[in-house]
Amino acid sequence: MPEPLILVSVVIAIALVFDFINGFHDAANAIATIVATRVLSPLQAVGLAAFWNFIGIFFFGVAIAKTVGTNVVDPAYITTYVILGGLIGAIAWDLLTWYFGIPTSSSHALIGGLLGAAFIAGGLDAVRFGGIKTIFIFIFVAPVLGLLGAVTVSIIVMWVFRPFLLRHVNFLFRKLQIVSSSLYSLGHGTNDAQKTMGVIAAVLFANGFTSEFIVPVWVMFAAHAAISLGTLFGGWKIVKTMGTRITKLRPVDGFSAETGGALVLLGTAHAGIPVSTTHVIAGSIMGVGAVKRTSGVRWQMARKIIWAWVITIPMSALFAAMAYSVIGLFL
Repeated sequence: MPEPLILVSVVIAIALVFDFINGFHDAANAIATIVATRVLSPLQAVGLAAFWNFIGIFFFGVAIAKTVGTNVVDPAYITTYVILGGLIGAIAWDLLTWYFGIPTSSSHALIGGLLGAAFIAGGLDAVRFGGIKTIFIFIFVAPVLGLLGAVTVSIIVMWVFRPFLLRHVNFLFRKLQIVSSSLYSLGHGTNDAQKTMGVIAAVLFANGFTSEFIVPVWVMFAAHAAISLGTLFGGWKIVKTMGTRITKLRPVDGFSAETGGALVLLGTAHAGIPVSTTHVIAGSIMGVGAVKRTSGVRWQMARKIIWAWVITIPMSALFAAMAYSVIGLFL
């Protein structure tokens, strides 16, 4: 049975709030390296990232939105209240990890939130195990791909530019890092805004505003605008963790990390796989650190980040399950 328009509007607004927090929380993904290498000031970096986050609307369609909206939770169990509970759980986990400066995945927080609320609503029958299997696999595959991509780019750059003095190389890559950061921000916007699109499209479909699962153009623009504004405001605690506490970065390292990570994001967006931009860039940063020397990576910090990745889905699912249960008391 369709819910009142006011309730649907409130849930859509909360979805866009999550999207804003996603950009705010994950700003570090796109700008940490370029800030750490001092190629751009923080304000310049977030402005560049926000612009390319929004431009992502014109690339790669809505394959990820369809995955999130139809292939995580069985559509038969998707209700306005399930989505509301899922969003509350995801927002709660994002704000908690932002407060402590932990670079976790907003994407996985949203997926965990949807799973937690849907499980309370319909048990295991509500879960699309085929869809979430790929997502769970890529919790581990995505950072490895980011690492391998960054290592590959680093080795190519080292081989091509080995005859040149380091100061000349860094001068060149201070310019090129603006290009690589833009490319990564494009991938970030393309990936993460689509997750919110999927949620809003599911709300519209569940309440009869669309006859099938589609992503209206206005939803695309609203989601990209929200994530871009979030990025513009930035999340500086996480920028510090990503940019300075994993490894020491030079402009050439930032270029390699961003380029390797961007290739992974654009490839998975094309395939419709909702990966974590946080996982990808963290893996890429570890990769460029490891190319210099194994001890170039602060592995203790890396282990803490990896553990945070592992618990994101279950913790956001727990928060969402509690939120949905409380909502149920008033139904």
